[in-house]
Amino acid sequence: MGNYKDDSLQQLADKGNGNHFYIDDIMEGKKVLVNELTSTIYTIAKDSKIQVEFNPTQIAKHRLIGYENRLLQNKDFEDDTKDAGEIGSGHTVTAIYEVIPANRDSLMKASESKYMETSIKKEFLHSDEILTVRIRYKEPDGEKSKEFSQVLKTKSQSIDKTSDNFRFSAAIVELSNILRDSEFKGNSNIDNVIKLAKGAKGKDENGYRAEFIDLCERVKILLAEKKVQDSK
Repeated sequence: MGNYKDDSLQQLADKGNGNHFYIDDIMEGKKVLVNELTSTIYTIAKDSKIQVEFNPTQIAKHRLIGYENRLLQNKDFEDDTKDAGEIGSGHTVTAIYEVIPANRDSLMKASESKYMETSIKKEFLHSDEILTVRIRYKEPDGEKSKEFSQVLKTKSQSIDKTSDNFRFSAAIVELSNILRDSEFKGNSNIDNVIKLAKGAKGKDENGYRAEFIDLCERVKILLAEKKVQDSK
């Protein structure tokens, strides 16, 4: 890492409602200082918060991947005094969850104990709703937040039928699990990451996805070398 203190820069950026970048070549400089400059300068929504509530008849367990330093307590969602993230012009945010589908036949009661019983509302026992997303934000010069929500309903489809953006995001998550040797990596492997990323490359006007695929190819070589060293 040398003198590049990623964790310190991240804390400073969070506290100052700013951004931090590592520019290691001219292409990265163009990406940060030219192509994406407006999304970091012009704020269109401040103190933006996202809350996702899963229907327990559809999803038994879920795990948010990343954003560990951005998590808020449920009670903080409607608290306008709590600081949250800023959204810039042309800026998008992607949050990915790993989920385990539920067995609805065994979910007549979500949980119960000697002193307390918690039941799923009858109208949702056979609902096709998967989750509800709620978003709160303030206008750039406002102090009171606005809220809107969206319900996602069951729509079964294979990953091959999803958008390029979704599949490419999934490839990035799979690579991160491999590099971190995550306990949740399952049967992830670098070949699958490369295949998924190549299939989701799309137009790639700025060449960012091609750069990611090239990075994966280099990771594959390094992993192979590490495997050889470990076997000696």
